[in-house]
Amino acid sequence: MQIKDLKLSIIGLGYVGLPLAVEFSRNRPILGFDINQRRIDELKSGNDSTLETTQEELTAAKDLSYSTNPDDLRNCNCYIVTVPTPIDEYKRPDLTPLIKASETVGKVLKKGDIVIYESTVYPGCTEEDCVPVLEKNSGLKFNQDFFCGYSPERINPGDKEHHITTIKKVTSGSTPEIADLIDELYNEIINVGTHKAESIKIAEAAKVIENTQRDLNIALINELALIFNKLGIDTEAVLKAAGTKWNFLPFRPGLVGGHCIGVDPYYLTHKAEAIGYHPQIILAGRRINDGMGVYVAGQLFKEMLKRRVQVVGARVLILGLTFKENCPDLRNTRVIDVVRELQDYEIQVDVHDPWVNGDQAQHEFGLDLVQKPLDHTYDGIILAVAHDEFKEMGAKAIRKLGKDNHVLYDLKNVFDLQESDLKL
Repeated sequence: MQIKDLKLSIIGLGYVGLPLAVEFSRNRPILGFDINQRRIDELKSGNDSTLETTQEELTAAKDLSYSTNPDDLRNCNCYIVTVPTPIDEYKRPDLTPLIKASETVGKVLKKGDIVIYESTVYPGCTEEDCVPVLEKNSGLKFNQDFFCGYSPERINPGDKEHHITTIKKVTSGSTPEIADLIDELYNEIINVGTHKAESIKIAEAAKVIENTQRDLNIALINELALIFNKLGIDTEAVLKAAGTKWNFLPFRPGLVGGHCIGVDPYYLTHKAEAIGYHPQIILAGRRINDGMGVYVAGQLFKEMLKRRVQVVGARVLILGLTFKENCPDLRNTRVIDVVRELQDYEIQVDVHDPWVNGDQAQHEFGLDLVQKPLDHTYDGIILAVAHDEFKEMGAKAIRKLGKDNHVLYDLKNVFDLQESDLKL
């Protein structure tokens, strides 16, 4: 098969799949498939609730069509799977979306077809978990009748500087010939080029360690913040001083959530334990980062006590619910840990986030967002997410929301030290 013969479909039109579909549609007809009819209707109307693509980009994508009907996939011969790979309540990989997507593709798979996975997985998942599903549902033989590839997504939600076309792409294929074809395919849209990995497993491993490395670096800074707080030292001042050395990495403490950093390490540790190795450093970092929400709530609780604020029945405002600034993404946000912990102290918690759809917050967490916080209302305020709107408000306007005696916790170090009562 040659590059011109590929009839491409994107399976899953979320944060990863939609931008990919839009870019590919600049060069060839693309079928965007998703099981969520509401999502399809939204995209057909030119709106993207993830805000990863603009209305202008969707309107201009004339060669991008949408469907929820699996039969429409029969007209394609190359399928790129971009469904979520979350973890369950026990921190174990949940491959349900990936397996269901593989079943859907397997039922329409034909001889010569190619299936490319972009979802983050552990090394070996594509060939050990997905391929058997494809074979079972198609009756075809892997690397004889159909082929696979893996090219991990590198989408950074809310980041308008690092776009899909300006981020180098790792590619791989199940045979040398297919690897070359897949690499050529992605080079159609990636302006900065690709890196062709030696195997699918290497590409899978490369993806999962990208975020594991970042997770561990943030865990180190979080632990340093815990130490410096006990010593009465300003963590941000320490990091600025250390940052004057050319090779000091500029990580900052905070809540670690999202679809990648807070999830991907568990995929790697799951696979490691399956082969008899118990990871120590990776899981230690995860424990530190997963515990930061409880720590933040505890710090606010103690400071309120010091200021003689009646904690039981107190009212606290949390500014920001998304996992990062300037995006509507709620996936695996750890701000909810702060909310739940404060509620356990019998504190009334209000959450305000101009980026979040209220219905989604209610569906995901049972939270009714406050649309406009009232002045002189709160005993405690936590700036949890550094949205531009909160930065523009400034510390003075945010403090106005508090009662005469209140605590302002600047979790994201947005303001100067003297403008807040607590920093991480």
